[in-house]
Amino acid sequence: MNARLPEDPSAPARVALLRGAMAREGLAAYLVPSADPHLSEYLPERWQARRWLSGFTGSVGTLVITADFAGLWVDSRYWVQAEAELAGSGVQLMKMTGGQQSAPHVDWLAQNVSAGETVGVDGAVLGVAAARVLRDALTACGVALRTDLDLLDAIWPERPALPDAAVFEHVAPQADATRRAKLDEIRRAMQARGAQWHFVSTLDDLAWIFNLRGADVSYNPVFVAHALIGAERATLFVADGKVPPALAASLAQDGVDVRPYDAARAALAALPDGATLLIDPRRMTFGTLEAVPAGVALVEAVNPSTFAKSRKTPAEIEHVRVTMEHDGVALAEFFAWFEQAVNRDAITELTIDDKLTAARARRPGYVSPSFATIAGFNANGAMPHYHATPESHAPIAGDGLLLIDSGGQYLGGTTDITRVVPVGKPSDAQRRDFTIVLKAMMALSRARFPRGVRSPMLDAIARAPMWAAGLDYGHGTGHGVGYFLNVHEGPQVISHYAPAEPHTAMEEGMITSIEPGVYRPGQWGIRIENLVLNRAAGQTEFGDFLAFETLTLCPIDTRCVLIELLHDDERAWLNTYHAMVRERVGRHLADGDAKAWLVARTQPI
Repeated sequence: MNARLPEDPSAPARVALLRGAMAREGLAAYLVPSADPHLSEYLPERWQARRWLSGFTGSVGTLVITADFAGLWVDSRYWVQAEAELAGSGVQLMKMTGGQQSAPHVDWLAQNVSAGETVGVDGAVLGVAAARVLRDALTACGVALRTDLDLLDAIWPERPALPDAAVFEHVAPQADATRRAKLDEIRRAMQARGAQWHFVSTLDDLAWIFNLRGADVSYNPVFVAHALIGAERATLFVADGKVPPALAASLAQDGVDVRPYDAARAALAALPDGATLLIDPRRMTFGTLEAVPAGVALVEAVNPSTFAKSRKTPAEIEHVRVTMEHDGVALAEFFAWFEQAVNRDAITELTIDDKLTAARARRPGYVSPSFATIAGFNANGAMPHYHATPESHAPIAGDGLLLIDSGGQYLGGTTDITRVVPVGKPSDAQRRDFTIVLKAMMALSRARFPRGVRSPMLDAIARAPMWAAGLDYGHGTGHGVGYFLNVHEGPQVISHYAPAEPHTAMEEGMITSIEPGVYRPGQWGIRIENLVLNRAAGQTEFGDFLAFETLTLCPIDTRCVLIELLHDDERAWLNTYHAMVRERVGRHLADGDAKAWLVARTQPI
């Protein structure tokens, strides 16, 4: 029998309820990751267990509960936010640093849980690779691990159900390749790996493979599902009612059967002995893998679709270029309004999101924001993942810097841009920081490198100007970006915190962010971000080379630049970039405030 539940329990009361459930199961500790059965970055409400228990609203964090301890591990992006949101919760902030080579919560559990005791976790939301690390660390200490317990079902009143938004088709001209062609590509990769079957859980992989999109996850146009792909047919496991009959018929014509979402484990369990199954241990949960019979041979490799969707086709790239022009128009309209209104009208950080979203919504093909807009004025800009709320936000007035990180989902691409603009008169110290960050962004934007270089190795190119000035930042420099898909995708990542593994190799057609920054707690934050495309840059006796084409089209505010700190080649790059922005965005603007703003902000220096 469940304990009596308060109608709206506070964080301490929720943790107490969890401890009661732990005691009934004989657990010394319970682990709550920020994850769902698809290892998504943005979680459907049903799997927001860590947030419900602790009150921390950030997108990443790992919660550990024992009988007398509750701790939340987060990295430096969230320290300030977590400290504020955890106040009074009884949950202790545990700071992760970028240099740590192992999962610190795993180390903590190994050190603080006694031999003979048991740690519990819901294996359905724990990745295979993470589960193996946790199991090995605990086993070495004589601690047992149970992965069959979803304790939240017993204590979470009115836990949200599965999302029920309809699935829809991503069609031509924006969808360049057919569903059949993509499935054929996956099957060729399966055959090359010696696999008869392939199981896929990651939502953006599924959306790409089947040319489908949805609205189950905030900001990412994906839907909750699994898929099992065989040599002749594929099965899509999705909740009843989400696939309209006409779409189901179209899928059937392409060899795709639709079955209920909760039938996926049974389908895996029915695989015959001797079958070979391709899985990605970083993109599948331990609980799902447990359904696979022991007689099935596992082939472990990165999902073939992860590579395929990262390499945009020439047609997709053309759609992205047009999308960037329209996103640039929206930004020009927004900044023209902002410069006229700031220090005259009442503007807050919340106003920024409203105005930006409205400007993008007027552009063709716009669907939604690609992530929650970050608008941080002065000290709030020093929190890389700051998010203004009605309860906590700042007015924008006086002197300082406003950091705006925003993006849009369009049928023809996904955008992500950060700009910092002056409010009133910025100080010389702020302008110096801005200029050094700009130099870092330009350094990597102008790089030429061998095709296949592992993307984390490029990180130091951006950091070199920062390090020379005694500055650094605690996040990665760049992430892959999807095509009307997740704003964060792999396999490439530009970050020295990430291992330079073979699958991170840079290839032609990839779209990646470049976003160095500097953050001075309590004062200001600066980040400048463009999206770039890997394009061919010639061949030498040492092999094929790639270079970056800058895709993002929005002026970088030169009022924040100390021009004397720029070298001649840096000035030339900035002037060339601004000339391109003026020409390509300006072609969509009639004479008026937005065009006048665009011309003024793209003048050469």
